[in-house]
Amino acid sequence: MHSVHFTAETTSNGVLEREFTVGELTGVLWSPASGSDRAPLVLLGHGGGTHKKWPGMVGRAHALVTGGGFHVAAIDAPGHGGRPRTAHDEQEIAVMQQAMAAGEPVGPIVVRYNLHLAERAVPEWRATLDALQELPEIGADGPVGYYGLNMGTAIGVPLTATEPRITAAVFGLFWPDPLAETAKQITIPIEFALQWDDEHIPRESGLALFDAFASKEKTLHANAGMHKELPRFEADSAVRFFARHLA
Repeated sequence: MHSVHFTAETTSNGVLEREFTVGELTGVLWSPASGSDRAPLVLLGHGGGTHKKWPGMVGRAHALVTGGGFHVAAIDAPGHGGRPRTAHDEQEIAVMQQAMAAGEPVGPIVVRYNLHLAERAVPEWRATLDALQELPEIGADGPVGYYGLNMGTAIGVPLTATEPRITAAVFGLFWPDPLAETAKQITIPIEFALQWDDEHIPRESGLALFDAFASKEKTLHANAGMHKELPRFEADSAVRFFARHLA
């Protein structure tokens, strides 16, 4: 098993940001700059076409650190950030770009490609969690949450279904196929985001995925607006959600 190797460190607005590697994986860990006793860990999954330090990711991480005192970790998904793309990655991306240029639906392509990425990313996330729990400020017995939208949900649902260390999760903005059957295996508390006027994911599809989770406690956050118009205050809601279930 690989350990965490820190490669860079900066501090901003009370948040300590440390870039790290676990074997060949690249990641970043955000923590309270003041130092703290052990605190819960939130795994943060990024969306398609972005990376671990995309502005939205940094904003969510800072909200979780300053608002909840959590440690927050993100890694680059396969073929994202500084990670090389395979021939399969290049082919699927080209097909998506062609569909968008022609004004054709991209949902079936995104679903297919994200399923492929999840098969690669779930073992990587589990290896990263193993390594992070070796750190004294996190520990092997501390609570763990997962927060990921879009592709972060495509990867996070199968990860959460197979990873018993994750005890609360925030998902959203994805199609039910092929995740619905896997979502039926998840019983932990869930918060789910849906955009009511999403131009890519039909409203009924988003509701179907929410309905599939077997969790006794699950909350639907439906906001007016299109796919990329998720309100920023949903990040604050996620902080409160994790504070209830991890703190």
